[in-house]
Amino acid sequence: MNSELETKKTKTMLSTKDMSAGSGRTKPVLGPGNQIIKINSITFDQTPYDSDAYNIMLHVESEPVTGEFEGFYKDMSDQSQGRYEGQVGRVRYSPYPFKDTTLASGREINRDQEVLKSMIFLSEQLGKRSELDAIEAGTIEDFMTKCDKVLGNSEFFNVCIGSREWENKDGYINNDLYLPRMSKDGIPVETIGKEPSRLLTFDRSTHVRALAKKETTDSNQTATNFEGTSGSGSDFEL
Repeated sequence: MNSELETKKTKTMLSTKDMSAGSGRTKPVLGPGNQIIKINSITFDQTPYDSDAYNIMLHVESEPVTGEFEGFYKDMSDQSQGRYEGQVGRVRYSPYPFKDTTLASGREINRDQEVLKSMIFLSEQLGKRSELDAIEAGTIEDFMTKCDKVLGNSEFFNVCIGSREWENKDGYINNDLYLPRMSKDGIPVETIGKEPSRLLTFDRSTHVRALAKKETTDSNQTATNFEGTSGSGSDFEL
């Protein structure tokens, strides 16, 4: 009898994944990891530190969360539009912004061409290549606006999301989310059900840039602080 009770107890697994401390609710904000998401919209955002550098920003949402969950309002100025059914987040397409530059090897990087190649990859994973090829635009900004109409409001797909941790003014650690680069280990975006799968398997040690501890010592005490930068400024390290 006791063995039967023990067997039943082991079937209930408890997990703190995606929960907020103190509330027991799933957080409304998406975090790093292997996720199933959809793209609500795409923007092409100029970085605050370099007028020539841009991020492709994917505004994404997870599958609907069941149970005790309250998503963000879709529009704070018009709450009649309701709340998101899943976790939401802004995910940069690349760990680094897009910019014309020359690498140490001498290889020249053309911003617009790299943006086009990125959208080709994304459109192929979403089954939208023919719609992308139909876009004609005079500037890269216009092209990305039209990309949003093609690739936004997408179907759900598999993704591996990385992050760079940063500390806000209140001392809380936030995640600057991005898609890891494709490599011999796999790709960051993939259609659901794709076989054989090449999707990257999330590895925190590889895909999360954790805040670095910094020890400072004065005449009276030794304190341990976390040092990080906000935004994506430190990410441009080509």
